[in-house]
Amino acid sequence: METLAWEIGETSHALRRAFDRKAAEVGVTRAQWRVLAHLGRTPGQRQVELADRMEIEPITLCRMVDRLEEGGLVERQRDPADRRAWRLFLTATAEPIVERLHLLAAELASEAFAGLDQTTIDAVRAALAQVRVNVTTHSPKGRATA
Repeated sequence: METLAWEIGETSHALRRAFDRKAAEVGVTRAQWRVLAHLGRTPGQRQVELADRMEIEPITLCRMVDRLEEGGLVERQRDPADRRAWRLFLTATAEPIVERLHLLAAELASEAFAGLDQTTIDAVRAALAQVRVNVTTHSPKGRATA
């Protein structure tokens, strides 16, 4: 059983490396893509909220947002409820890039799961969801990482 967890980790690592190669075609890193994807799904997040969702330190996110802002892909807007906080939004320049990254992610998924029928994919998805529940339930922080 212990090798199964290792195999899942190695598979995750291989998927990340493959996506890195694809994302490089668009000129972004995986970390930047994660920021863009989160903001595409939930625009207007506060920096501290996004850092928490991404499970990174706020200063790390701040540096990433600085670079994305310099590239014209993200803009900061003052939070009207808290002058110390910033809300993050994608720019119009980012939208076609995010769309292209979604297409690359779909392409990678298609390549990665080639030869697996939908029943198998559904079973793997359900099994991984249960693993996340099990790990979260027994985690000292009790935070889901799904």
